[in-house]
Amino acid sequence: MEIIQVELPGDSLLQDDNKQYDYTDSFQTIYLDRDNKISTTDLAKAFMTSAPSWTAKLFELRNRVVSVFGLKTSDGSTISREERLKNFKGEPGESLGLFKVYAKTRHEVILGEDDKHLNFRVSLMKEDNEEGEKKLTISTVVEFNNVFGKLYFLPVKPFHKLIVPRMLRGVANKLEDK
Repeated sequence: MEIIQVELPGDSLLQDDNKQYDYTDSFQTIYLDRDNKISTTDLAKAFMTSAPSWTAKLFELRNRVVSVFGLKTSDGSTISREERLKNFKGEPGESLGLFKVYAKTRHEVILGEDDKHLNFRVSLMKEDNEEGEKKLTISTVVEFNNVFGKLYFLPVKPFHKLIVPRMLRGVANKLEDK
């Protein structure tokens, strides 16, 4: 499965307000959906479960470090992740872990969070390609709210560039197995 880096799609919801972001990247691949049965909620659920296993330790470390500075961490819900994922509808305002749903259309879902140091959004966008094939693009945009946001993102950026293409591959594989 080929993963390529592309520009932020021109028809993405992230382009609606012509905002200038401090950081942007987009990665794209192809997956099969011959019956057009995969929804943007399916995209979001696959995304939430496609991080490489080694990232769990990175997020634990991140949560410990940033909690000292009063930044947001994953919710401490006592409901199991599997139960929360099963009940997740992907509707605007709904949250799962560190990701809140900001918008959803038939072709795209926008996830993200706003915090003291930075705001980020992740777009999961599907586009028709050839018969049965869909393009899947994961785009990330970041706005720094202060100097701490820039400092925070410096060590995050190299990991982000490693993790997102792997997640994209995982999402596409999960969708094809559906």
